Amino acid sequence: MATKTRREIIHIDEEKCDGCGLCIPACAEGALKIIDGKARLIGEHLCDGLGACLGDCPQGAISIEVREAEAFDVQAVEEHLRSMGGIAEKIDTEDAVDCTTAGEIPAEKREGEQAEAGEMATLSSELTHWPVQLRLVPPKAKFLQNSHLLIAADCVPFAFADFHRRFLKGKALLIGCPKLDDVSFYLEKLVEIFRNNSPEKVTVLSMEIPCCAGLIQLVNRACEEAGNGIIPKNIVITIDGKIMKS
Repeated sequence: MATKTRREIIHIDEEKCDGCGLCIPACAEGALKIIDGKARLIGEHLCDGLGACLGDCPQGAISIEVREAEAFDVQAVEEHLRSMGGIAEKIDTEDAVDCTTAGEIPAEKREGEQAEAGEMATLSSELTHWPVQLRLVPPKAKFLQNSHLLIAADCVPFAFADFHRRFLKGKALLIGCPKLDDVSFYLEKLVEIFRNNSPEKVTVLSMEIPCCAGLIQLVNRACEEAGNGIIPKNIVITIDGKIMKS
């Protein structure tokens, strides 16, 4: 029988829950599932009790309570996510399929001239792991250990055309949005990541828009609370896809 301890864990009010399922993707551990039209906690040991799912419930059906429950089991979470296809994995770049539709794209000349027959420009992904969304990345994922962390606002790769070659190569990527996502959860997650993995460097990529300044502040604060002595490097991208000069 699993050992129980008194700790924080989520509680779902079945009368309020309408089974919308918005809480499911909010749970990084995959501990929630819609069963018989209601959100259910499928295993106490899969719930970390941080409550990332609370703000995603429009009915207010999820809360945090303190009670006797099975201890949170990180290894069990990893096994569970692996069974769901959601565990962090390192990508074998030698066997990886090119991220473009056919592995290469036409090298059309920018001035509107037709590309020479057969002229192609091969694009290669520099992504070495999965997932990349900060909410979903396990704090003890192997690809985070002693890495150069690239923490990017999720709009950056769309604005900066050469994102993979210029910024991503040789780095472990984490992405998030300081405006739309749960910043308090991100802070706790980043502090845990910094403490567990001793990153060699941290680079923050944000957009020039005001809300993105929150990402820089978030990472700086997380580094301070983790006490690792790292001073993040901040790079700002303009909305027209250029690197803003400091």
